[in-house]
Amino acid sequence: RQLWSYRPPAPVNVSVMHLRADSATVSWDVPEGDIIIGFSISQQRQEGHMQRFIREVNTTSRSCVLWDLEEETDYIIQVQSIGLYGESQASKKVHFRTLKKSDRFPSNSSNQDDPTVLGLDKSRHLQTGEMIIIVVVLVMWAAVIALFCRQYDIIKDNDSSNNKEKAKPSSERSTPEHHSGGLLRSKFHSSVPSINIIEV
Repeated sequence: RQLWSYRPPAPVNVSVMHLRADSATVSWDVPEGDIIIGFSISQQRQEGHMQRFIREVNTTSRSCVLWDLEEETDYIIQVQSIGLYGESQASKKVHFRTLKKSDRFPSNSSNQDDPTVLGLDKSRHLQTGEMIIIVVVLVMWAAVIALFCRQYDIIKDNDSSNNKEKAKPSSERSTPEHHSGGLLRSKFHSSVPSINIIEV
């Protein structure tokens, strides 16, 4: 009883979102002040035919994705917090129903009747629509690369034909004209003074 008092309280606000035909995401909150080292989720059909437990430690995650669900099926889940001294009491039961599987996006999940398969450890397969998109993108890239190589060869051939040496036209040298300017010489006339002698 003393150890039970140290166990964490049950998770609150348990909700289910991102519903699909074969998967759903469970999220929850934990009260503050308690050391939580993991979680445990119990999942079962509403009819009670299958029971699955998902347990994960050394994590602070507050959500978990449930895989390998059946379409249009009612499920019941409960979440428990894992503390240092044990697990909490189970949360309130949450009911949800998966969606109808779309013909356009079929699910490739297997082992739906195997209760030991954990959704967290299973890798999802690529769906048919995603594969078609990837193939189309690869084909388009191949066409672009081929077109680029072809255009590059054409440009290279044109450049080699245009690089022939052409005779350069001889340019006439224009010699600067030098105009010789004549010097104007000024004539200086020396005036001889005339002396008139008057005899008295």
